[in-house]
Amino acid sequence: MTGETNLATLLKSMAPSLLAGEYVFVSFAHAQYGDHANLQPIAMVREVEGMTLVVPRDVADEHGLEYHAVFCCITLTVHSSLEAVGLTAAMSAQLARRDISANVVAGYYHDHIFVPAHLAQQALVALTELG
Repeated sequence: MTGETNLATLLKSMAPSLLAGEYVFVSFAHAQYGDHANLQPIAMVREVEGMTLVVPRDVADEHGLEYHAVFCCITLTVHSSLEAVGLTAAMSAQLARRDISANVVAGYYHDHIFVPAHLAQQALVALTELG
């Protein structure tokens, strides 16, 4: 099943949901996919400088990992197509109007927005209003 592509439908039915817990972004030079699986990452990006993992904050703290900001994750529960146009722009603009940064990760079924932990409730309200 492919996801929704109509922007109006996506915005109306995105149903943002705040995941429990806090997350941090950490980077490992010279790491490969699968390395650091013990950190329970929920996302991974391979960059020239190294492998970035998004991991639970408490796990990062247990392992003494360095991070610079703490985030919460809001998942849009609508099944959005990876080819949908405008959803990321609309939600980013909505959050930007409230001075909330948005780090978006797209999964096969849903979009996940990492927002500063101290602004998570405000971000959830803003995204809910957008729908």
